Amino acid sequence: VQLQASGGGLVQAGDSLSLSCAASGRTISNYVMGWFRQAPGTEREFVARITRNGGSTFYSASVTGRFTISRDNAKSTVHLQMNNLKPEDTAVYYCAAASLFGASRASDYLYWGQGTLVTVSS
Repeated sequence: VQLQASGGGLVQAGDSLSLSCAASGRTISNYVMGWFRQAPGTEREFVARITRNGGSTFYSASVTGRFTISRDNAKSTVHLQMNNLKPEDTAVYYCAAASLFGASRASDYLYWGQGTLVTVSS
């Protein structure tokens, strides 16, 4: 599976941004899809995941209530709607695909996109 993340940019605190992840090569319906982020000098951090059929989602505590993950298997896309952005959300955001239900560690994910930079100014 090839993944391509897009939608990053520079926004102000309190703004919203929507990230997209387009998949090709294989249908994403076979995979749990997740979003991670990595700020400079830090390890890659789990943000959100969604089950194969989109019926269940899970978020990190830092984004719960502000971010929403969704997917469209017919279009092979995954989205991350980010509201009320904070400066600490600044990072490169990656989409990834896993075969393991409940995958939350980066090592659980098999395929990765190239990342899209989100910068939130205060």
